[in-house]
Amino acid sequence: MNSGLFGTSASRDLPVVLLVDDDLICREVTATLLTLRGYTVHSTEDGATALNLLDQGALTPKLILMDAQLPGMHGLDLIQALKTRINARIVVISGSEGAPDVIEASDGFLLKPFSAEALVQLMESGDSPTPPMSAGTSEPVLSKETLARFREIMPEPMVREIYAAVAADLKERSEALRAAIAKKDATTVRRIGHAIKGGCGMAGVHQAARLGALLESESDQLDNSAKVLNDLRAVTQSLERMLEAEFPVQAM
Repeated sequence: MNSGLFGTSASRDLPVVLLVDDDLICREVTATLLTLRGYTVHSTEDGATALNLLDQGALTPKLILMDAQLPGMHGLDLIQALKTRINARIVVISGSEGAPDVIEASDGFLLKPFSAEALVQLMESGDSPTPPMSAGTSEPVLSKETLARFREIMPEPMVREIYAAVAADLKERSEALRAAIAKKDATTVRRIGHAIKGGCGMAGVHQAARLGALLESESDQLDNSAKVLNDLRAVTQSLERMLEAEFPVQAM
């Protein structure tokens, strides 16, 4: 089973990877980075599907990358369930500091956003570098450094597709966020903020990532969340305008 916007690529010399992440952008960026490095990647969006694939014998990964906060079974429970089914390295990836018991039970930890170099370094050497998100509020909506790095390792249509997916995902999450704020559903606001922080951080859309972090940390202050929603919509529009300039052949 291969999944993802950009397909997979096999290599006999590299381990098969199972990627478990419910955030579309994180999942696609990570899968693409690994695929372009020669890894065979299978991806799922929740722990139950991952366990079902293993139970069916659909794949035998040597490395499992799993988000720490998934719908349904997650964290330590998922790690333990995976270990009863397969002998594989389990690396936890998360947009927040990992719980001590989860980190102890895993074979590595990466804090989102992480670079392709950090990911490969962990996979090949076991080290877990966690470069922090860049600081400052005056940076462009899309990190030029991240965009340049993607262009170095990916074909231009693939880079364009990633950022088109980011913009579409932000629009969809903005609508879900609006509904959650109207219902005074702080739990959903927090969950959406966490997803935006991780996915946009991975893609270098750091303004949106910081707004996601605010939603996650201040979700109980729904009046402030409404203001953050307006800022998020403005960032999405800025991202779309920038993409029109960066990719004029296929403007969004």
